Amino acid sequence: MLKPSELSFQPAWWMRNRHLQTILPRMFRPTLKADVRYEHLETPDDDFLELAWANQGDQQAPLVVVLHGLEGNINSFYAKGLLRALTATGLDAVLMHFRNCSRQVNRQPRAYHSGETGDLAFLLDTLKQRFVDRPLYAVGFSLGGNVLAKYLGEQGNNSLLDGAAVISAPYHLSSSCQVIRKSCFKLYQKYLLDRMKRSFARKFDQIEHALQIGRDEIQQIRDLWQFDERITAPLHGFKGAEDYYAKASAQPYLKQIATPTLLIHAADDPMLSSRAVPTADQISDQVTLAVSQRGGHVGFIAGRNPFKPVFWLEQIVPAYLHSLLNHRVQKKL
Repeated sequence: MLKPSELSFQPAWWMRNRHLQTILPRMFRPTLKADVRYEHLETPDDDFLELAWANQGDQQAPLVVVLHGLEGNINSFYAKGLLRALTATGLDAVLMHFRNCSRQVNRQPRAYHSGETGDLAFLLDTLKQRFVDRPLYAVGFSLGGNVLAKYLGEQGNNSLLDGAAVISAPYHLSSSCQVIRKSCFKLYQKYLLDRMKRSFARKFDQIEHALQIGRDEIQQIRDLWQFDERITAPLHGFKGAEDYYAKASAQPYLKQIATPTLLIHAADDPMLSSRAVPTADQISDQVTLAVSQRGGHVGFIAGRNPFKPVFWLEQIVPAYLHSLLNHRVQKKL
């Protein structure tokens, strides 16, 4: 297993500000591409999940499922960067697009949310049937991290994963929503809302009968809490935004995690509240905490040279998964 010193993140001297750590990383690799093969996996409710396979070709290699954040996809800088980093170390990887984050619009009126673990469970079950003896791991970023942590806690000893890493997850959704509504002059709220409104606009024909709201009304929403109150919650069977936040937050599930799991978090995350920072008394003995003072939201940029930034997550996550693999091999000897 990794030593505590190996899990310690030191930010680049030129990127110690939490907003820079959050915003700038996506600008470092404007032309970076992930070489992927797409698959449409049909779901039991007559819909589909779009998978982006890293095309390793070795079907015996350990497989890592990657979950993106809110309105992310294969083109998110952290997703394509990690897929490349994982495959470079001999692992195979597949990214699961949450519903309506893929290239095509999903068929059903539902979409996805922070606590929806059914699609992940279905995918993992499918992969286990395809690759019976293949080690299976998962990495989740932000919203995807909350989904992954909640799945692990829900499943406990029945989890199909051999290990996991969760990065910058909003374990306490209600308080984190309040932070996003105000942080950085409401820049993060506007960024997320603009993407969410575009996403729902393209499938308005599917959802208009499920919601008491018109197309123009969706575009006029200027508040994240209001969006969850009027769209996310009713579309997925919650009584309202606060009911959704309470039931979807992964924090109460961290104690039930029975799978070796690394939680990476920054105390200065400008998109999450202090209540979302995991503490030792909230986790099980299978969870390893790596909470740094700095790092921003899914940032964690290190290195001395501003022209050669070091993406620390792309080093530590593969290293952690390989440490689990090594431990697995030693147990068999």
